[in-house]
Amino acid sequence: MRDRGWQQKKSEGSVVRRHRPDYQIALYTAILMLLGLVIMYAIGPQRANVLNNGGSNYSDSYFFVKQIISIVLAGIAFTAAALIPYMVFVKRASMLLIIGLVSCVFLALAGWAHLPFAEEVNGATSWFQLGILGSLQPSEILKFGLLIYLAVFLAARAKEGAINDLKRTIIPSMIVSGIALFIIVIIQRDLGTGTAILAIIGTIFFAAGLHRRWLALLAAIILVLGFVSIVAFPHRMARMTTFLQGDTNSPAALEGGAYHIYHAKLAIGTGGMFGVGIGKSVQSTGYLPEVINDSIFAVIGEIFGFVGLVSLIALFVALLMRLLRVMDRMADMRLKLIAAGVFGWFGAHVILNIAAIIGIFPLTGITLPLVSFGGTSMIFIAAALGLVFQLSRYTIHPSRITTQEARNENSGSRRGVGRPRYASRRSA
Repeated sequence: MRDRGWQQKKSEGSVVRRHRPDYQIALYTAILMLLGLVIMYAIGPQRANVLNNGGSNYSDSYFFVKQIISIVLAGIAFTAAALIPYMVFVKRASMLLIIGLVSCVFLALAGWAHLPFAEEVNGATSWFQLGILGSLQPSEILKFGLLIYLAVFLAARAKEGAINDLKRTIIPSMIVSGIALFIIVIIQRDLGTGTAILAIIGTIFFAAGLHRRWLALLAAIILVLGFVSIVAFPHRMARMTTFLQGDTNSPAALEGGAYHIYHAKLAIGTGGMFGVGIGKSVQSTGYLPEVINDSIFAVIGEIFGFVGLVSLIALFVALLMRLLRVMDRMADMRLKLIAAGVFGWFGAHVILNIAAIIGIFPLTGITLPLVSFGGTSMIFIAAALGLVFQLSRYTIHPSRITTQEARNENSGSRRGVGRPRYASRRSA
């Protein structure tokens, strides 16, 4: 009788035993989402008041309740991805990618047709507006689908020893990636999401063992195309000009576009060492743009101070290290690349958001994962983390993974290790 707790390794005659998952992934995910809920409780009424002054009619508890709903949905997504066998995702990688591409193209067409559910926001048409149900960002579906597809595709090529083959690997993967980036960056005009997708692609390529010359060539192509995409759109050029001018305190800079970053720095500086306390934020009363989304890191700095920001960054680093640990201990290349892609996705959001708010990078309009006001981004990032949580059940000790074994998904030499995670097929 086959034991359900054992994961079959079809390439050789042994199995990797299913074991306890890495519960720290779930713990850090939950803590970050709860922190976001606390912040929404603190600044939600102020945000509602600002919008009501502009003619809206939000209740004081609106954003707090919406955040609770988003966290519940994200928790369901995390749990579903942790329980649904990962082979379901692997076998449907192409379908997931197609769903993401089609939904993004449909949104673009709806935006060009000026349909009411495809409204342009801040120069980008990135959301389906679903009325009372909120909004849906199809680019998050595309991120998830592209991640799974590239991981499965490159793992298959690595198993065949063709990871650096131009015709069989490089060109096909770049065509798929190029189509996804064209839709997001050019058609939807969402450079922040495009940057996150680039991080997913780059991390998976690097973990798959792509030769350095190909990585260097791809990096050069990305830089050139990135420069063109910035120059071609005035609002991106304005952001870049604001970033390059450096001084955000002069009146000319504030009038020219440095208003956002100036008030973000002011919020962090006002917080000092321990912050002004919950309910005492000034910048969230209408001074700081996108206070519940892109700028929430600055608000946390104002409320909880330097200690709060360091603690938040420590939580992100701890979660990212757990993702790296799972990736490092995967024998199956497909699963290794999936974990790598999730690491790139999550890490890009953290780095780009924080770096933009403190003035190291230009503003990109990207959320702080699991903490910013919830929605599609929180749900799909939670689903990706839930999938890695499931994959952590099939890790092995890194000393048993040689380069050749990982490349060929060969676990035959691991039998007999003095750990309860391995056994021969006869005992399954």
